[in-house]
Amino acid sequence: MMSLDDKASKPHDRLAAALAVDMEAVNTLIRDRMASEHAPRIPEVTAHLVEAGGKRLRPMLTLAAARLCGYGGPYHVHLAATVEFIHTATLLHDDVVDESQQRRGRPTANLLWDNKSSVLVGDYLFARSFQLMTETGNMRVLGILSNASAVIAEGEVLQLTAAQDLATDEGVYLKVIRGKTAALFSAATEVGGVIAAAPEDQVRALFEYGDALGIAFQMVDDLLDYTGTAGVIGKNVGDDFRERKLTLPVIKAVAMANAEERAFWSRTIEKGDQQDGDLEQALALMQTHGTLEATRAEAVAWAAKARAALARLPDHPLRAMLDDLADYVVARIR
Repeated sequence: MMSLDDKASKPHDRLAAALAVDMEAVNTLIRDRMASEHAPRIPEVTAHLVEAGGKRLRPMLTLAAARLCGYGGPYHVHLAATVEFIHTATLLHDDVVDESQQRRGRPTANLLWDNKSSVLVGDYLFARSFQLMTETGNMRVLGILSNASAVIAEGEVLQLTAAQDLATDEGVYLKVIRGKTAALFSAATEVGGVIAAAPEDQVRALFEYGDALGIAFQMVDDLLDYTGTAGVIGKNVGDDFRERKLTLPVIKAVAMANAEERAFWSRTIEKGDQQDGDLEQALALMQTHGTLEATRAEAVAWAAKARAALARLPDHPLRAMLDDLADYVVARIR
């Protein structure tokens, strides 16, 4: 597994270099379409998040999938921008729902402006994303991306209802993250194959790669919330615990809890009665039951599924980079 200290070894950096011309076209299109003649707050809020140094991973997945399948037309750029707009819109909405104060190491838009601005600008970006995808003239990609948008919203609502219920199990958790995260990863890769008119087995492989990569990515994010540092994860460590989210490390700990431990989880997660030292106690319980390492093992297994799906695609330098990307996603938790 690669070292994270070697910048040249990071697959997303190599992907960005290989797709530099396409990504510049995507960035130009994003800046053009986030403009608003009548509401200057829209580009202000959007630029705060879009220009905050995100890796643009999802649009790069679309570009890489299209190029991998031999696409030579212009519309992979539209689809990549669409994917980034959908992602940015969900972040704006998520930060309002979660009452977050930090995103990518910077104050959130809802903190700098207000909740109303974040919600409405998110709505604007969703609308812009649909304008962009229709310009491709491809009904199938429109169906894939519009379905993904619905699934993302469904996953967020499911998380809202399941978050503070100790009865939430790993099956529900998988549905949540498949909706709120993996749906956009799999749509991003799938539409790249579709716009390239790739054979159906290749389109399916791209979907499966994106789905498994997205699941691994979210599991790692949930793990890093307890084991990372604010500088690395771009938000405050322990935010999921403070927001009473039942993520996989906690779900596993609850399943293994004795009566005293379950009372702790009920007080802190279900009732929201959190006191000084509770985060440290939660971490101690997860360490005791090995749930952090178990979560890491599941993330590694999903990354392996992603790489297995890639094996059904044509041999190509971009395929090798996507393979390394699946490895890198879980290398973040070494």
